[in-house]
Amino acid sequence: MNKIDLKHQFNTVATQLASEINDKGYWTGHLSSSALSTAVAIVAFKIKDSKGFDSRIKAGLNWLIESVNSDGGFGDTPHSDSNVSSSLLCYAAIYFCQDKTLSGATTLEGLERYLHHENITLDAEDVANSVLAYYGKDFTFSVPILSMLALCGVVDQKVYRHIPQLPFELSLLPASLFRFFNLQVVSYAIPALVAVGIFIHKKKNKNIPLISSLKRWCIKPALKKLLTMVPESGGFLEAIPLTGFVSMCLMESGYANHQVVIQGISFLEQQQRPDGSWPIDTDLSTWVTTLSIKALGDQYKTVLSENAIQRLRLHLLGLQYETIHPFNGAKPGGWGWTSFSGSVPDADDTPGAILSLSALYTGTVLEKTAITEGCNWLVNLQNSDGGIPTFCKGWGKLPFDSSCADLTGHTLLALISSVNKLGDAISIKQRNQYIHSILHAVRYLEKNQDKSGYWHPLWFGNQHTQNKKNPVYGTAKVATYINDCLSLNDIDPTLRMRLEKMNEKAYRYLISQQNDEGSWGGEKGVIGTIEETALAICALSYHHKEKCKKGLGWLFDQYSGGLIQSSPIGLYFATLWYDEKLYPIIYYTEALRRMLD
Repeated sequence: MNKIDLKHQFNTVATQLASEINDKGYWTGHLSSSALSTAVAIVAFKIKDSKGFDSRIKAGLNWLIESVNSDGGFGDTPHSDSNVSSSLLCYAAIYFCQDKTLSGATTLEGLERYLHHENITLDAEDVANSVLAYYGKDFTFSVPILSMLALCGVVDQKVYRHIPQLPFELSLLPASLFRFFNLQVVSYAIPALVAVGIFIHKKKNKNIPLISSLKRWCIKPALKKLLTMVPESGGFLEAIPLTGFVSMCLMESGYANHQVVIQGISFLEQQQRPDGSWPIDTDLSTWVTTLSIKALGDQYKTVLSENAIQRLRLHLLGLQYETIHPFNGAKPGGWGWTSFSGSVPDADDTPGAILSLSALYTGTVLEKTAITEGCNWLVNLQNSDGGIPTFCKGWGKLPFDSSCADLTGHTLLALISSVNKLGDAISIKQRNQYIHSILHAVRYLEKNQDKSGYWHPLWFGNQHTQNKKNPVYGTAKVATYINDCLSLNDIDPTLRMRLEKMNEKAYRYLISQQNDEGSWGGEKGVIGTIEETALAICALSYHHKEKCKKGLGWLFDQYSGGLIQSSPIGLYFATLWYDEKLYPIIYYTEALRRMLD
């Protein structure tokens, strides 16, 4: 493919990407439907009002029955391999929600065969041990799964003996103290800690003097605190599973008319799709918007009108949090993943927004202020190891609360880019803080790069690799961030050498992982995807364009054949997969644009 063909292909794909902007002026995307979300939602509906929600329950149940995999199990998306967690929850939902007008008997039989093949029985102790072993120390998902199995009547009530008690009473402590306690749920799952914790406490019904009295006394203030965390939309983190689990556990604990439940059920109603299913989350609109701007790069003016550019700029400026967040107490300055109220600021969307505003920069005071406040938010989030966590500083007890390479690389680029873009608009004190943070982040990336050259990402995996991790994604992302840092002029020579050294190792790793037909998957020998192939090309396009040509040809064949199908590359919560419609077209656009540079 020569440069003329590349340019023509870029124009075609970029125009297609631009056409996905909604009537409000930004990208929304479309998350895959989720069997797990659908199972949790219809159970919550049946507990709340089986007659009133009958048509919704039937629609969801029918979608589940029609979406079972050939092996009898369920994956998290229609394109996901079957897994035990989703299969157990779908079993519970079908068992609980079926009736004479819509039987799930055949599907349940297939599920039993699948679970038997996975050495899982529906014995209470066996199920509890299997689920707890799978999730390890992280109770964020394992305890809600076991709770739903129990309240749906799938397992014997003695399962409660084996379900760990979540210490919901600790939620009454100041959030700044959470990191000192082994809560065994991640920082963003406090609603589950409260609601599921209360549910398990009531079901265990242990009468331990003082402790039981203390827990009973804590229920009312814990529920009061939970109510303060409910967003306007009613959905905690805009997440269907989390909101569904909280709602069903509160209802089963005797709080069916609590405002948290009322708002949660309303949220679930709004999120059901015409085909009866639910996605994993409302949308990732801010994330896909900043990814799209990044994909277009310096070519955005050739694709977008001035009016469209201005609407994007104002949209992003309007999404920055200006007050302390009521959900997790996060300081002002960050951005979340969606424009909906359940979002919270995080360390991937914040650098994404900073870099997008830098790309669209016109020099206004409003833009300068937003960028510097965003950078300040990231600097304040940085952990003592130099890495950047997702939501809050210092927990580090569980994987999703720890520092990670891809978020650290993204933050590194945001800080270096902002120093270059804003120049004297940044105070000397701020500049020194940013430089200190930059050097600390570089040390983290150096220390956490594998000797073979890869970095593991945090929120993105590959269901076909042996350990479900995705070193190709992580390495491609970090290497591309570093490349973009190196493309800036005002880089300290010593820092430049350190960044180049890391990327040389990353290049060798990515080249070694390419499949014979030109594609990349999560690692060598894993089936290639548009997402991973395009991202690998983005990273290699700076210095290894010749190595990219075969991969680019593979992408061209996929696009020409009409095979732009998103793959389950996203990982949410704990080993919970999703795919996003826009990822393939976004990353293909970026790969073409970078090959043209």
